[in-house]
Amino acid sequence: MYRDFNHRFILRITGALLLFESAFLLTAVLVSWYYSEMQEITFLSSAGISALAGGLAMVLGRNANPVIGRREGSVIVTSIWLVFSAVGMLPYLISGSIPSVTDAFFETMSGFTTTGASILNNIEAHPYSILYWRSLTQWIGGLGIIVISMALLPIFGFSSVQLFSAEATGPTKDKIHPKMSETAKRLLAIYIVLTIAEFLLLKVAGMGWFDAMNHAFTTMATGGFSTKQLSAGHWDSPFIHYILILFMFLAGVNFTLFYFFIKRNFDKVSTNQELKFYALIVLVFTAILATTMAGPDTFSSVHGIEKMIRDSLFTVVSLITTTGYGSVDYMQLEPLAWVLALITMLIGASAGSTAGGMKLVRVLLVVKYAYYEFKRIIHPNAVFPVRYNGSIVREDVITKVLAFILIYILVIIIGTVVLAGSGMGFLESLGGMVTCISDVGPGLGSIGPAYSFSEIPAFSKWFLSIVMLVGRLELFTVLVIFTPVFWKK
Repeated sequence: MYRDFNHRFILRITGALLLFESAFLLTAVLVSWYYSEMQEITFLSSAGISALAGGLAMVLGRNANPVIGRREGSVIVTSIWLVFSAVGMLPYLISGSIPSVTDAFFETMSGFTTTGASILNNIEAHPYSILYWRSLTQWIGGLGIIVISMALLPIFGFSSVQLFSAEATGPTKDKIHPKMSETAKRLLAIYIVLTIAEFLLLKVAGMGWFDAMNHAFTTMATGGFSTKQLSAGHWDSPFIHYILILFMFLAGVNFTLFYFFIKRNFDKVSTNQELKFYALIVLVFTAILATTMAGPDTFSSVHGIEKMIRDSLFTVVSLITTTGYGSVDYMQLEPLAWVLALITMLIGASAGSTAGGMKLVRVLLVVKYAYYEFKRIIHPNAVFPVRYNGSIVREDVITKVLAFILIYILVIIIGTVVLAGSGMGFLESLGGMVTCISDVGPGLGSIGPAYSFSEIPAFSKWFLSIVMLVGRLELFTVLVIFTPVFWKK
């Protein structure tokens, strides 16, 4: 390790973020008190441990140089997710809701990375405060622990440019303000407003306030944790389903577009190619999935047609935004639905949203690049630059996009082999890798929408926990740490 590596800054910022986590843990005390669950000690002790660890880290990191590079940024962002998950699993262990360290870490990492894969088999049996904390981990991780904290870190005098670079998603980094902390504050404000709006609409639609709050948390985070074992299928309410569809879709939109919309910069929104591609994919995939849901009695009534369209739209939006809610079990449909589910999970939604996956902008750029390559075969001397939103995309950006997608697929292939070697079936191994690296939740086979991850081997749970992190931080931020060149001066 080279001598100029800024260890003190890493300790200090980790400590500051652990203090934030302790504050979030304390909010669960109020939920426990309200429902008379006697879980206050669970969250007080967890918050105390988080605060103690955070305070110690800040002391050890005192007098830190506030200037950091990309190396420190990658280490900080990766370690924060690991540390947050290690501390965040304490309520599960202390309360006894999830007594296994392996299962508790898996559930917590699934929360903070907004994956939504769960080991719980009887969700309603758990205390409200535990379910609240479970949903809150997704809301915290949704916009990104780092992005949320960037709005608050100036309190400690920290710079945050390299952290944003390490944690932000997609090949482009849209800025809505020259200062990163101001950008974070605006994004956080939009995130909170949309969360509150969804909560109010779900409450009006008939959900109880607790269920509405939790689903608002996990929808805007595109996380998918539910307070019900049947997920969204628990509510036989078209109104509730359409509200969830709307906010899942919105959560999959680049958040900077909301800011441009608020500022009446409608051209930026209406001409955004990724947004148009997003809407097109949803419509086309919904139409295809509907063909697998149509039964002999579907077209005998308006209700049957509406339900087919609603279930198809819900499933596609849930998967492409990597939320992972379930209104139907796609494993009960034709194999075409399974393939469509995998493709939808892989694509993901917009860069700059809370969704996972490869991101639509990358897929769009590759499609354009492939189209122009075919044209070059016919016209070898012609120049066909790839354009995105009116601007020419540099060749090095295209190269990075192609490299990202190649590595994404390679990681899935290697991971599938590893999981199969650990004792999982092929369908479960492939589905597990795709759903965890894309941060979706449900997989295929015995880890599909109607099941949980509780029965997979312990090794597979630890392995998939890391895969969730790798996917959430878009591969390179985590994988680069394991390369020798990363540690050379």
